[in-house]
Amino acid sequence: MAIPLAAQDYPLLNLFWTMTLFFFWILWFMLLFYVIADIFRSHDLSGWAKTGWLVLVVVLPYLGAFTYVVARGDSMSHRRDQRASQGSHQAPPSHAQPTAASTSSPSTAEELTKLAGLHDHGVLTDTEYNNQKAKLLA
Repeated sequence: MAIPLAAQDYPLLNLFWTMTLFFFWILWFMLLFYVIADIFRSHDLSGWAKTGWLVLVVVLPYLGAFTYVVARGDSMSHRRDQRASQGSHQAPPSHAQPTAASTSSPSTAEELTKLAGLHDHGVLTDTEYNNQKAKLLA
């Protein structure tokens, strides 16, 4: 008679173990992508140094990623902080800046034209149209 495994006796333990392994698997890929992105974003490395680190990380991923974090971990955080501070101090792109026409309030003529269009389409009754028109002209 075979001795049953604990995970087979307790299905909840099996689920917990699977979720733990899945969590560490996702964590590993996040670390690997973060290291590869940092290699390419690093301005203090030459092209050959970037290639060397990248080959090490791709060929021996565990050793390469952990060695990179140990060797360049402090500079990784400094580069991340610099990118974050540069992003907050940059001006918004020109297409996001408001123009003078969009910030000014619409003229009375434009408002009357909108009211007339609403009245023509039956959205406003005659009394509502006349009341809004009187408010605009006052």
